[in-house]
Amino acid sequence: MTEGLGIPQWRSLNAQERALAYSPSKALPDGDLTPYIEAYAKDSAAIYAAHPNMQTLHYGDSPTQTIDLFVPDTTAPAPLVIYIHGGYWQALSKRDSTFAAQGFLDNGIAFAAVDYTLAPDASLIQIEEECVRAVQHLYEHEEHSKFDKSRIALCGSSAGAHLVAMTCINLPFEPKCAVLLSGIYDLEPLIGTYVNDPLHLNVETARHSSPIHHDLSRFPKALLAYGEIETDEFKRQSRAFAALLPDAECLEIPTRNHFDIVYDISNESALAARVFELVRTA
Repeated sequence: MTEGLGIPQWRSLNAQERALAYSPSKALPDGDLTPYIEAYAKDSAAIYAAHPNMQTLHYGDSPTQTIDLFVPDTTAPAPLVIYIHGGYWQALSKRDSTFAAQGFLDNGIAFAAVDYTLAPDASLIQIEEECVRAVQHLYEHEEHSKFDKSRIALCGSSAGAHLVAMTCINLPFEPKCAVLLSGIYDLEPLIGTYVNDPLHLNVETARHSSPIHHDLSRFPKALLAYGEIETDEFKRQSRAFAALLPDAECLEIPTRNHFDIVYDISNESALAARVFELVRTA
């Protein structure tokens, strides 16, 4: 990788500086992410209440290996957005991740939220494998649902964007497109920081799980975005990864931060309009 893309620049930071650079809450004016986490749960609960007939699908035997699927009231099979949540691979769940569903449903797009085993109960490689299995399950069982498996899009935020990228790399089929929000695509800077405590990454495993170190020639069309109010490292990671992809657009979203940008994938924002267009036409 070239210095122009910014990939090696984190090496000039010590462990404490890297921990700050990869703590997205440090970019918030008050450093408090709690209101955002509470909003995820509250707004997702409202979606579940409004859609009691949503389907819970099992892609494995573990209670965490499930998918919640919401389909629009349409006669023709709909495009499908599969959402993988963030939380630095060690927090949150699908139950905190369905708040975006309504905007997609209103635009005739099905929405699926993936749950996976969190670290330290699973290694990062195991988490990546679970996400691949979840997407494959939806792809192979579309006849039981009202979506079109030829129009599957993957979407994720923060660590979820990393998991979407790795899923695109490891799937035996190519999704139509990927939406990656405020992601991390080079994991080596996390070694020696608090983020790595439950992950136990070393240089070898960090590189294995870093999308930048994989063949990206068949990566699907991608839309990357990050908030204006983010740490420099999160901004750099998105720009650098976008530069490596064969067909990618990278946007900085004004006034948004690491935690509220995800609302803009399915509301009345310009980013949502771009996402809806990409999912329908990619």
